[in-house]
Amino acid sequence: MSGKDYLAMLDDARKHLPERVFEKSRFEIPRTQSFIEGKKTVFTNFGKIASYISRDESHFCKFLTKELGTGGVMESGKLVLVGKFSNFLLNEKVNKYIKAFVTCKECGKQDTLLSKEDRVWFLKCEACGAKRPVINV
Repeated sequence: MSGKDYLAMLDDARKHLPERVFEKSRFEIPRTQSFIEGKKTVFTNFGKIASYISRDESHFCKFLTKELGTGGVMESGKLVLVGKFSNFLLNEKVNKYIKAFVTCKECGKQDTLLSKEDRVWFLKCEACGAKRPVINV
């Protein structure tokens, strides 16, 4: 195979990829907003962040409560956590969730879908097509 044939095949393959693969936009997650009320922390923009990363609120909530070692209740876009937690710690846990359950390990894009097949969760990238299993929450 000559170099020209190879380049023509690469060009043809590139035409079949979705445009979002070539976008260089920066994925920026909103910073967590919370306040402490007595012995509880109210994570006010929990629903907004879950929506922004296109993940189910219950899965996101389960991860956060497990990571923080506490209980939590979702109330109309907010997450009420038992205990006092700083915004810094909440941001750290949100970033950990995004690294594990949103970002594609192959291409680094956040255009992914989280689905459960049998008892295993899979992360499928819409940008590059990669599919990998993720840990259970």
